[in-house]
Amino acid sequence: MDIGLVAGEASGDLLGAHFIRALQQHHPQLSATGIAGPRLVAAGVEAIYPSERLAVNGYVEVLRHLPALLRIRARIGAHFLQHRPRVFVGIDAPDFNFALEHKLKAAGIPTVHFVSPSLWAWRPERIHKIREAVSHMLVVFPFEEAIYRDAGIPVTYVGHPLADVIPLEPDVAAARRALNLGDGPVFALLPGSRLSEVKRHAALMLDAAERIQQRHPGARFVLPAASPAAAALVEQARAGRSLNLDVLTGQSHVALAACDVALVASGTATLETALFKKPMVIVYRVPALTGWLMLRRALLPWVGLPNILAREFLVPERIQQAATPENLAADALAWLDDTPRREAVIARFHAMHRELKQNAALRIADALAPYLETPR
Repeated sequence: MDIGLVAGEASGDLLGAHFIRALQQHHPQLSATGIAGPRLVAAGVEAIYPSERLAVNGYVEVLRHLPALLRIRARIGAHFLQHRPRVFVGIDAPDFNFALEHKLKAAGIPTVHFVSPSLWAWRPERIHKIREAVSHMLVVFPFEEAIYRDAGIPVTYVGHPLADVIPLEPDVAAARRALNLGDGPVFALLPGSRLSEVKRHAALMLDAAERIQQRHPGARFVLPAASPAAAALVEQARAGRSLNLDVLTGQSHVALAACDVALVASGTATLETALFKKPMVIVYRVPALTGWLMLRRALLPWVGLPNILAREFLVPERIQQAATPENLAADALAWLDDTPRREAVIARFHAMHRELKQNAALRIADALAPYLETPR
């Protein structure tokens, strides 16, 4: 085995597939095994467990799934200790991966972690745990590099793979043709990739869509569901509504390219939306206890990645009790009605895209190459 790998959820699967393909250009016989999603499997990674098994967020949810997660981590750790990859790569899923990386590093297996946890947003004390667990950290945002360098942890800024994949100038007309949309206003609804997120956000976003449609009867709505199970939950929430809504399985990038404004659950999708240069409203709801604990420990006033990168509220955030259908509809319509504001935020997103576009897959492949070329 060349690479042992654990990718957390859909975003880790997407990010990992890009650099695996880049590595294969120079190492065509590359073998990689671990916890992987469909994109990594399509890139040739052998999946012992699917990434969706790690798709759990929040204190309460993690506690409920903790026994299963601990069993998976013990089994995958034993597998890597037996077969000893040249290098282990943990992609996202920090709480799962850091403990695994600590165990593997102590056994002499180099560990590379890709995508830093949000030390700059909350739980900065994790830097000490990371130092013990990680041989090399790969970061996707430029300001993160100094955090690790100052802590004495080898680090490389690689840029964000999504900035390389998403075009600087998305083809709006082609996307609208692909989805058979007209010339009226189009709103994308992205309730999240986890089923728990879809359960919390889908009905909320559809309630907001009904209010938007009352104001703009010709408005169209597109909702790209991350999986068939997510699409089924959306269809349940849609029952009894008269909405100009297309529920898509996948095709989130087409939906973002086609839309004028997006309602987006906080997470990687907010960065994708910014890279598509779309005004957005960031939405997030978690169980009350989880929300209270997270807000209590927050270091920044923002939760959305575009706002964190900009260091200001470029786009509205509606979190917990503020996430109401009325607020979401009003925020979305405000973008539609204010052309100068919309153009200003699009210009900021262009600048953000250029900064993050660093050919990340090649940089990651370069960082991993020394481990793959060292004799056993």
